[in-house]
Amino acid sequence: MATHRFRFPFLNPALSWEDRIADLQQRLTWQEKCRLLRHESPGVPRLGVPAYNWWNEALHGVARAGRATVFPQAIHLASMWDPAFTEVIAGMISDEARAKHHVALRRRSRQQYQGLTFWTPNINIFRDPRWGRGQETWGEDPFLTGELGASFVRGLQGNHPRYLKTAACAKHFAVHSGPESLRHEFNVRPTARDLRETYLPAFRRLCEVGVESVMGAYNAVYGEPCCGSPRLLGDILRGEWGFRGHVVSDCWAIRDFHTRHKVTDSPEASAALALRSGCDLNC
Repeated sequence: MATHRFRFPFLNPALSWEDRIADLQQRLTWQEKCRLLRHESPGVPRLGVPAYNWWNEALHGVARAGRATVFPQAIHLASMWDPAFTEVIAGMISDEARAKHHVALRRRSRQQYQGLTFWTPNINIFRDPRWGRGQETWGEDPFLTGELGASFVRGLQGNHPRYLKTAACAKHFAVHSGPESLRHEFNVRPTARDLRETYLPAFRRLCEVGVESVMGAYNAVYGEPCCGSPRLLGDILRGEWGFRGHVVSDCWAIRDFHTRHKVTDSPEASAALALRSGCDLNC
């Protein structure tokens, strides 16, 4: 495709992603860049970049977007011990997700729960049955969680060599397994062995199969809030595992830096800590 057919080079699908991103970035003002860091992205009308809402849900079927097929929760799907069938189910979910997205676009609607970025699967480890969100997970076993989570990601994202069918998200990174009432301020201090053998393997497995995004957890690990943790986001996720997707905060987690964890003293300082640590998108 000839570049002159497009208003800007970043709109040309024949160019590499790297070239398109570089072209778009150098055209954005710093105010526009800041606005694009929110999950409710207003877009950049002057450049033809449409608005987009990054928040969508599909733990066991497309959620909050009208009628959809509802499959068993993840804890029940895990009971099948069947990665192949799990991938089929996720593929059916992504079929419906695509259809609903196209209907919304035809109506010129780009609201929450109409996009293609789904904050699923939840691959936290279900160690304590008193944890109220355990039904969202794949159970207590790190290996099973990783294998079934990887199958779910493959089903959601599809197998096209260049484009994603939908974008999956591995959440909540990391060591987010209760207590629920303290999740906004809890500081987790697992042993190094427990961190590596229990809480991290599933996330690493999903990175290996190309999960597009990772959601940081509310809690802190070793005194660092997960969405502002150089150790988790920089050293481990991007450094050791080579993750190249985007990191999104759990909703209002960055505010917790100064209101609950008390590691910063202002919203501005919290935003700076998140960005410097490797969190790309604020929910």
